Amino acid sequence: MTAVATRPRIGFLGLGWIGRNRLEALERSGVAEIGAMADPALPEALDRLDELLQEELDGIVIATPSALHAAQAEAALERGLSVFCQKPLGRSAAEVKRVVEVARRADRLLGVDLSYRHVQAVRAVVEAVRSGQLGEVFASDLVFHNAYGPDKDWFYDRELSGGGCVIDLGLHLVDVALWALGDEVTHVSSRLRGEPVEQFAVAQLELLGGAVVRLACSWNLQAGQDCVFEASFYGTEGSASARNVDGSFYAFRAEVARDGTRTSLAEPPDDWGGRALVEWAQHLAVDGRFDPRAAQHVRVAEVLDAIYGRAP
Repeated sequence: MTAVATRPRIGFLGLGWIGRNRLEALERSGVAEIGAMADPALPEALDRLDELLQEELDGIVIATPSALHAAQAEAALERGLSVFCQKPLGRSAAEVKRVVEVARRADRLLGVDLSYRHVQAVRAVVEAVRSGQLGEVFASDLVFHNAYGPDKDWFYDRELSGGGCVIDLGLHLVDVALWALGDEVTHVSSRLRGEPVEQFAVAQLELLGGAVVRLACSWNLQAGQDCVFEASFYGTEGSASARNVDGSFYAFRAEVARDGTRTSLAEPPDDWGGRALVEWAQHLAVDGRFDPRAAQHVRVAEVLDAIYGRAP
């Protein structure tokens, strides 16, 4: 299907917690119609992707285990459907590149659920960086610690997941850093701890313009709270930071600091959970053609490969 309806019909592949959460957010928005669902665990849903692809749809949302994302996205794109996929889009840069190229050839809209791009506090900090409010930004610290870690066994199988906390949490940090600073990464160094996949990692990215980005992420860290999230950028004229509030996974605050004073940029509450999908669906309702900004997913995946020490 190549034509896009004013209110597009969307199919859902995978209805675990994240899939149901995104479906409910899309239903509340009224932007799109839920056309069909596929999940072998649900009696009211279709069983498989091939059944879903026979439905009259404009796009599909993929919320299945990571090992399936790339192949399922390619199949849907080749069928002429736009795709919104849970992260990671692929387990390696090679997989991500392949999906982006299929989307380009099919001229279909491709989105990835990089949800922290849609947190009001993170957006405010990125805007402060990109607008020049901070002067020349020379350093950044980004942190994401999850006190629990995933509850599905496949996350701990490298072949199925592509890695541990780096591809699960660090992916968001790399994406925010590159989005804010918009510069080429020239060198990556890292230390990873844990088996069979890393559960703690630190990395340093050096950028072409001279800025240095430090990243840290983990599962099951004894941090005294459920979550630690921070995205801070330091410039010659000030700094800006987004942080979670009281260990929350959902509440974030942003501030800018200049000349010894702090000013609020954003405060909770902020219902951001399904915002990435809703914005993708809004875009789809207007134009379902390929968006060249999808190349950002390749850039992020290449940095993740470098953190893992995988050959390009």
